[in-house]
Amino acid sequence: MKKISKNKMRNFAAILMLFLMASSVVGQDSMIELKGTILNSATEKPLESVIVNLKGTNISTVTNSEGIFNLKIENNNQSETLVITLIGFRSKELPITSFKNSNLEVMLDENVMELSEVNLTAYKDPGLLVRKIFKEKSKNSQNETVLMTAFYRETIKRRNTNVSLTEAVVDLYKKPYASNQKDEMKLHKARKSTNYKRLDTLSFKLQGGPFSTLYLDIMKYPEYIFTEESIEDYDYTFDKPTSVNNRPVYVVQFKQKEFITSLGYSGTLYIDVASVALISASYNLDLDGNKAADDFLVEKKPRDVVVSPTEAIYKVNYREKDGKWLYGYGSVNLTFKVNKKGKIFNQLYSVASEMAITDWTISTAEKPVTNKERLRPNMVLADRISGFSDPDFWGRYNLIEPEKSIENAIDKIKRKMKRTDSGMP
Repeated sequence: MKKISKNKMRNFAAILMLFLMASSVVGQDSMIELKGTILNSATEKPLESVIVNLKGTNISTVTNSEGIFNLKIENNNQSETLVITLIGFRSKELPITSFKNSNLEVMLDENVMELSEVNLTAYKDPGLLVRKIFKEKSKNSQNETVLMTAFYRETIKRRNTNVSLTEAVVDLYKKPYASNQKDEMKLHKARKSTNYKRLDTLSFKLQGGPFSTLYLDIMKYPEYIFTEESIEDYDYTFDKPTSVNNRPVYVVQFKQKEFITSLGYSGTLYIDVASVALISASYNLDLDGNKAADDFLVEKKPRDVVVSPTEAIYKVNYREKDGKWLYGYGSVNLTFKVNKKGKIFNQLYSVASEMAITDWTISTAEKPVTNKERLRPNMVLADRISGFSDPDFWGRYNLIEPEKSIENAIDKIKRKMKRTDSGMP
């Protein structure tokens, strides 16, 4: 397996802190908000990472872990329909009037595909199908630079308590997939707060910020998981086919071969039958007590602290527009067990980051990001607390609705700021 440099791998795995920028709030008089909760019709449980798209546009958002979404659109927008899609479920279209002034519950039905509905004879070897994905990349991906607006959230928890919150809107300049040009990002607006007392003197920082989720784009950055050499290091098997947006999808499981001892991955690839394009991937780093994972995921730590990663889970989704598939969503979930000398009990920390593309357009700028503006994967930025006290901080920008636990943490920050402003202890 081709060895990848430690620094490059860290960019993919984790971790940096974003600073808060002062920014004027854009008026929202011309905006309307559509709110809803997406549930599995069979179990009535919330569905996470469901794509909610304004039909005929690039405006979209995704549901949070509680199945909740909030989509802001122009009041005079010509489209009258929301399209709701999730792999393995039948897509649903609903008029936007259904969501005005109410938090509508939407039930999605599971879509079980019969093997006869999907022709598997063309790819008896799932490994050949996976290689075909990369051969067809130029055909299935955009060949222009695309300006994407993305919402990024990062949370750090000590057990079940939020101790650090970062949210940002970034401008992402997605370079053509067939080129070797690296994507560029600049920070548009952000806010952050950290309660280091709850971190028990340990300052966790996620290096890379939005890059930790951007580098999950397997089609743009295959070197982080499927190089020409490492693609041979995995065993591939077909699973039961499924669907997305009512289109048949191949499901391929992959797992590192047993005789290979270096760090590797296992997971699931979802491949559009018609175009042979990768539309989603969910996978995890195979830790299994491998001490190499410590160096891989942990950049720096005190000498009297032992940090052991226990879980590393990744997910990436793509969206189709006019026959082209573009990066749409990425998430990273890392869990660490921390032992400190002199402490009887260990602590459990989790780091989660996710980024969702909320809008995009073809970019015509020759040099869209200056050297001063450009975010760098290894940059560590200062954090400021301003912003969490302002309910209209994001203005017109779409975001991923916060979970209740995050909302509670933000409420505590707001109350603390009010006490500080009033001179109360």
